[in-house]
Amino acid sequence: MLRLAAIALCFSLFLSAQEPPQGRRLANLKKLTDGGQNAEAYWSPDGQRLIFQSTRPPYACDQIFIMNADGSDQRLVSTGKGRTTCGYFLPDNRHIVYASTHEDSPECPPPPDRSKGYVWGVFPGYDIYLATDGGKIVKKLTNTPGYDAEATVNFRTGRIIYTSLASGDLELWTMKSDGSGKRQITRREGYDGGAVYSRDGRKIVWRATAPDNPEAMRRYRELLKENLTEPMRMELFISDADGRNVRQLTRTGCAAFAPTFTPDGRRVVFSSNMHNCDGRKFELYMIDIDGKNLTRLTYFDGFVSFPEFSPDGRKLVFSSDWQAKSRYEFNIWVADWRD
Repeated sequence: MLRLAAIALCFSLFLSAQEPPQGRRLANLKKLTDGGQNAEAYWSPDGQRLIFQSTRPPYACDQIFIMNADGSDQRLVSTGKGRTTCGYFLPDNRHIVYASTHEDSPECPPPPDRSKGYVWGVFPGYDIYLATDGGKIVKKLTNTPGYDAEATVNFRTGRIIYTSLASGDLELWTMKSDGSGKRQITRREGYDGGAVYSRDGRKIVWRATAPDNPEAMRRYRELLKENLTEPMRMELFISDADGRNVRQLTRTGCAAFAPTFTPDGRRVVFSSNMHNCDGRKFELYMIDIDGKNLTRLTYFDGFVSFPEFSPDGRKLVFSSDWQAKSRYEFNIWVADWRD
């Protein structure tokens, strides 16, 4: 009896020493979608809604949807044609921006050739559109040959940052919410994308091809000719909002992407496979903006990415295949943030 009690005690201590799948920073997890491929959920300025992209019947590839913050009233706000990505609210809470290929073709663009490895398509038919939150397109904001996508918005300044091939390379650009005042702010060869502003609009953080990896750069050039890019060897960079004072934030040697500033602007939460560099299992990490105090946040043992804090800083939304009922199912989750 004593031996059984000792075994039970040891087992209890073992379990208590393990991190819960969501780590210690997240609590009260709630799944907001159920089935399909759902990703890149971003908050409205008032914190009452989320905009996200989803592949679900009857659509063969991603379209943009809006839902309430509790997951209710999910409705299509893109055209239902072509392929879309990266929806984001404007500060007025009544308009959105997103990228779409629907003018190039009403059909989904062909999926990337995975015989070349795990690659993403940077489809040349993508342009960025301004629409009402009801789905009515107001204006086409970009109209240059090649890829224009990955737009996010600073709610304080109204400035939009996005990735464009307008210069012949995948660089970061900014513009006003009406499409005017376009300005290129990165000029280093290699992919620069997935950028977001700090809340005060003074800094940006983004993912980029590691500049000190000649083989990765050669591979980047070859894939770009075919409108492809490879996400598995990227690092995070941080700079002033105008592109000055660029610093490399991570040095994982693996993949780091989907960064977002904490509400105080002092840290960045991002997704990485640094614990399993050649695998496709991603977890959330946090790092100070000076590159110190790297901390792992989640332990889902799957894919976890696209985090963003609610406007009040109390919640974190993210995408994950945790508890998926089928392969390639990804859902939107929300949790309370414990700082």
